[in-house]
Amino acid sequence: MHFPGFTSVVLLQMTFCAVLHGATWTYSGPDGEDHWSKNYPYCGGTFQSPIDIKSELLRFDPTLRPIGVQNYNLSPNEQLTLGNNGHSVQISLPSKMHISSLPHRYTAAQLHFHWGSSSRPAGSEHRVNSKQYAAEMHVVHFNSDKYPNMSMAVDKSDGLAVLGVLIEVGEFNPAFEHFLKFINGIKYRDQRVQVPGFNIRALLPERLDEYYRYDGSLTTPPCYPSVLWTVFRNHVTISHKQFLALATTLYSSHAQDSVPMPLNGNFRKPQPADSRVVLVSFKEGRGLHGTLSLTSPLTRKQIIQQLLVGDLADLADEGLYQLLPSGSEKLHAGKKKDLKNHQSETLSKSKQQMLKPSLRKKSQTNHSVGKLGLAEDALCYVSLEQRVFHQLKQSHTENQLVQALRDVVFPELNLKSYLDCKSDLALPTIRHIVRGRPTDEVLELDRSLTKALMNQKKTSTAIKQSVPMTKYGSLSPATVSRKPQSQGYPHPWLLPMEWED
Repeated sequence: MHFPGFTSVVLLQMTFCAVLHGATWTYSGPDGEDHWSKNYPYCGGTFQSPIDIKSELLRFDPTLRPIGVQNYNLSPNEQLTLGNNGHSVQISLPSKMHISSLPHRYTAAQLHFHWGSSSRPAGSEHRVNSKQYAAEMHVVHFNSDKYPNMSMAVDKSDGLAVLGVLIEVGEFNPAFEHFLKFINGIKYRDQRVQVPGFNIRALLPERLDEYYRYDGSLTTPPCYPSVLWTVFRNHVTISHKQFLALATTLYSSHAQDSVPMPLNGNFRKPQPADSRVVLVSFKEGRGLHGTLSLTSPLTRKQIIQQLLVGDLADLADEGLYQLLPSGSEKLHAGKKKDLKNHQSETLSKSKQQMLKPSLRKKSQTNHSVGKLGLAEDALCYVSLEQRVFHQLKQSHTENQLVQALRDVVFPELNLKSYLDCKSDLALPTIRHIVRGRPTDEVLELDRSLTKALMNQKKTSTAIKQSVPMTKYGSLSPATVSRKPQSQGYPHPWLLPMEWED
């Protein structure tokens, strides 16, 4: 990879700073995950990963296609870099590998693992109905249609796509031996070896048509919510001996360190669902008989349009069932027809022309509503963090950055994910969308929604767990002490290891 001289210097300086800063985070202790948000505010934010994939979150989506992976069968003549970055085992992947079944081309960058310990062989990051597997593999891809490399994509809302593979201890897996037999060469942090290419497809489950899909984040700092997650339904197995090779061979410390630090238990605990739902490409199986199907994207867009320019009094009187989480599945045929007729009258040509200007106006505020599927540019989390920090600094409230980012980002992500059918529409987002509408109509809608939510205990509990209710009515930041940190470049271990060359 070649850059002009000045750019190379800047990138090297940024990388050096990132290495120095990134060396401090761990999975436990004073720099453990409970403290990540002090230096990486998005780790305390919204739409974080991993999650516990519970049955009540599932929505069947018949449009989900089998995952198509291209050029995964590598020749032994191709050399791959296997390394220990102090947090995981990582294999850098060639750019010809890519996912072909998504709206954009996602090019492979690297794969890595998370695992438990010899005494506790439970280390997967994602869980399924609270079941934690022995380990998990992540194959990381970036949106190469829109971004030139991983470093430019990592902080964009549509930047990354990760394939997650759950791993259980069981039968011996010959595919894993292609790199495990070299693991003694990377016992310590920053050690690397070259390994012959092999069939990466053999590391994945046999069936690529059954999977869970949701919007989430990097599971390590800086925790940007930039990942389209695909977690395969079916796990793969490795033998007990192969698992021990991961759990007992490696150290997170350097070879010269006086006290070796074992590398195990490198998984993040499950994060809140934040009003998200999990799409599934399958419907058969135990516990899936009652799985709801998706509300159509068109219906969701119509609901947002009505919140923006339609009659709020009508929604307050008759349309509450559409705004409640999963409510559209309960839509009666007659009400559907009434809504369609009403919207065709309400959303006149002139009002539809108001839609884009209103969005442009909202996007200039501190609490942007989001793209509504109309804008092309993805959210950039680095610039968003810097903008929010600058605004807080002007009011001498820099210590509120974590909560302020959450307040700003949650409506953005919830709305984007709702329109992509991967979230329910949360009450704070509804309040945010209608904040520019006539006060009396907004108050009436808000009272009706609040009353309806209070009458649905399960929904109310989900809302409270998904977003902090304190201060959300006014969307003003709550106090969270932190030392501000400008994150100008992604953590180096997220990048292919050859990147610095």
